[in-house]
Amino acid sequence: MRSRKLSRKRRRATIVGAAAASLVAGVALVPNWSAGAAVTDDPTVDAATKATFQRLADAVFTDRTQALVDGAGSAGTRHTSGFSGSVRLSGGQTHEQTSALTTLRARKSLLAKLGEKYKAGSTKVTLDATHVAGRRAQVAVTETTTLTYDKATAKGPKTTGFQAHHELTFKADRQGDWQLTGIKDTDDGYLAVNQVATPSVAKAKTTADDGPPDAPRASTSRFGAANPKNFSASGYDYQAMVAYAQEYWNNYNPAYPDYNGQGDGGDCTNFVSQVLKAGGWKHVPGYTNDFHKWFGTADIQSDSFVGVNEFSWFALSSKRVTPLANVYQLDVGDVLQMDFNRDGSKDHSMIVTYRDRYGVPYVTYHSTNTYNRSVASLVASYPNAYYYAYRT
Repeated sequence: MRSRKLSRKRRRATIVGAAAASLVAGVALVPNWSAGAAVTDDPTVDAATKATFQRLADAVFTDRTQALVDGAGSAGTRHTSGFSGSVRLSGGQTHEQTSALTTLRARKSLLAKLGEKYKAGSTKVTLDATHVAGRRAQVAVTETTTLTYDKATAKGPKTTGFQAHHELTFKADRQGDWQLTGIKDTDDGYLAVNQVATPSVAKAKTTADDGPPDAPRASTSRFGAANPKNFSASGYDYQAMVAYAQEYWNNYNPAYPDYNGQGDGGDCTNFVSQVLKAGGWKHVPGYTNDFHKWFGTADIQSDSFVGVNEFSWFALSSKRVTPLANVYQLDVGDVLQMDFNRDGSKDHSMIVTYRDRYGVPYVTYHSTNTYNRSVASLVASYPNAYYYAYRT
């Protein structure tokens, strides 16, 4: 028997009555989900689900690393393509990943033109914390990536590596299946070799301008004029600098504060200052906000010890450095700085820890913690940035 057709007035009354009854029973109607769809309660996240979160994150960053490796698999053999069902990429995140891999493959081609190739890469992601609220989960992970240089072309260090920290957002659909909907990089600055987003730029906190010296920009042309370094002229121990950088690039020295994640530019200049101090740079005590002074301990640091611009002002005004005309003139123990958005305020400091026989310098830095990354890789990744090179 066919059901009777309700009048518009009676139909409205029936709907209102049903809504009222649901409220009395403590149940809210969900008008944005279609009738008849399978709707689960808020899903729980057990150990197995957390492990799958971690594996999907590992697949995402492994794909990004492999996009830089010469001879790596095509997009059709991506690690992320094996994820479907209870935990997978959302449609939007699938698009983001495809775009990222396209960008990184273009970067690989540019690197090859600059004479740099990677013959292997490995990425491992560990899960640090998970926070679940209803149908949303925030997952903090640490990515550890190593890329092996092609010896036939680089003739330099065997590998470059870094650690980066990310926050992943997952959202459960109406069936309780989780989808990765967002990736946020949580390191200050964030300068990983497989990064595709524009680095964050902290607002400069500088002291009053009383005529600090300007650093001239350095060229990034591959074949500039030679400027060999006299390692005995300064009296500094450059091998001690390299040894310090090797020990603490990913293992922070407890004798100094760690500024990574503090929201004011990160730990990069603090790390460079520590390296230079290990090689013989002496303290110049005084007021912390006087850029003519330079000192750093566990308890107190001058602005010039931890600030990108203040370091440049101190180093130039004290004559402890001289500007270089080209980034490829840098050698071990020299300093490289970058201004990503070209606003005149420098954003990042790095120390040179290797130079290969072809004249390519390699830098080590904090925020993101990175060891022996080639200057060619930086230029390929950030071709529009301003670069400042200093001979120590």
